[in-house]
Amino acid sequence: MARNKSIALNELLVNLFNHVLDAETKAVITEEFKDITNNDMHIIEAIGIHEKRNMSQIAKNLAVTVGTLTVNMNSLEKKGYIVRERSAEDKRVVLVTLTEKGRKAFFHHRDFHKAMIRSAIKGLDEEEMDALMNCLTKLNAFFEAGQ
Repeated sequence: MARNKSIALNELLVNLFNHVLDAETKAVITEEFKDITNNDMHIIEAIGIHEKRNMSQIAKNLAVTVGTLTVNMNSLEKKGYIVRERSAEDKRVVLVTLTEKGRKAFFHHRDFHKAMIRSAIKGLDEEEMDALMNCLTKLNAFFEAGQ
C-alpha cells in the first residue's frame, strides 16, 4: 500500500510542478510583459524592490553563476526592466535595481503567487495548514541539500 501511495505522491508532485510552471507562464507573461520569459520574471523577483542588489547576491539567490546571470541581465537591461551601475565604494561591484517597468513586472508576478497561495490554502484549517507547511518544509530541505 505504501508503494502505491509513493507512486501517487510522485505523480502528484510532478503534475503540480508542471501545472505551476504552465499557469505561471500563462498568468505572468501577458501582453504587457510578452518581451520577457518566466525565467526573467524570477530574476526580477530575485532583484526585488527594496534595495540595490549586487550581481553575486542575485546569482547566489538563483543558484546560477554570475556569468549566466550577466547574459540575462543584458537582455533585461536592453528591454528596460533593470538598471546596472558600479558601486561607488568598490568599482568591481555591479549593483542592480528595477526600473519602473521592472517594478510593474515584479508586482504582477507577486500578485500571481499571492492568488495561487490563496487558492491552495482556501478552506484549510489550522491543523491542515501546519501539516502542509511541515511537508513542504521537508521537501524544500531535500532540494536545498542538493538531492
